[in-house]
Amino acid sequence: MKSVKFMLIAAIAATLVFGSAQAAKPEGKGKPEQSENGKGNSGKSDDKGGYDDHGGKHDGRKGHDGKDLRYAGISQDDARRYADQYRVGGQKPLPPGIRKNLARGKPIPPGIAMTRLPQAYVDRLPRYPGYEWRGYGRDLVLVDALSNVIADVILDAFD
Repeated sequence: MKSVKFMLIAAIAATLVFGSAQAAKPEGKGKPEQSENGKGNSGKSDDKGGYDDHGGKHDGRKGHDGKDLRYAGISQDDARRYADQYRVGGQKPLPPGIRKNLARGKPIPPGIAMTRLPQAYVDRLPRYPGYEWRGYGRDLVLVDALSNVIADVILDAFD
């Protein structure tokens, strides 16, 4: 009787040990497989960003055409100085929940009102083919015109 119980327990234990070892991970779930050097890629992209042929800075995020998104190429201080010069301002700030969605690489959140920017002000800002400058609340946003993806944001440019 003792040997039957022992054999039954041993069979159950073996089934649990070897059965769980044979289970495969669902496709696309869990940690990525390690590379041959044993370090893996840690989920990081090889594209570190840099500068394009025209001197525009980018960080590897893609726009509508598969090219890297641009940075604004203008500082917050310059954007504010131009806004004062062309009397752009007086807008209410966006609600915090909406404002946090104005982030590089994200699409423009639906339903937020765009601030009309004077053409003279826009003419002072750097120009990039396929991108346009928009105002949302007190923030200046560079947007990929075709995809409505945010390329860069200058917060509080219109204080």
